[in-house]
Amino acid sequence: MTALKSILFFILAPGTVAGLVPLALLRKGSQVQTGFLAYLAIPLWIIGIAMLVWCFWDFVQKGKGTPAPIEPPKELVVSGLYNHVRNPMYVGVFLINTGHFLWFGYWSLLIYLVAYFFIQHLFVILYEEPHLKNTFGAAYEAYCQRVPRWIPRIKP
Repeated sequence: MTALKSILFFILAPGTVAGLVPLALLRKGSQVQTGFLAYLAIPLWIIGIAMLVWCFWDFVQKGKGTPAPIEPPKELVVSGLYNHVRNPMYVGVFLINTGHFLWFGYWSLLIYLVAYFFIQHLFVILYEEPHLKNTFGAAYEAYCQRVPRWIPRIKP
């Protein structure tokens, strides 16, 4: 049942933020020609989607819950991609949305990308991190000292 809830949340949350909203912004406003950089979109999409799937899997298998607030993980997930960056799902969505801008070139997608990051950053520092500190205490605080918030490090 946890896996089903996780799949539904995957469709709802990242599917909306990295799929439906960018789709709605297509053909809105002016475009910029991204040239050969447009082809970077393909690996960004693949990496971003792979990151999301991996993280959702880790939440179910290792966290014994889902990324959804309705059934949060019971265990703090600090392995896998979480060993390199504290917010790999948000980074994955950022990569996907960067790919959308590079491929389609609409300024509205770039504005959305910047707004997405700004809003997500505020959400993380104002709600998510304090909530995780309250839930997991010293273990989460130690994790925050070891692992960066946004820019992944190569070696764990």
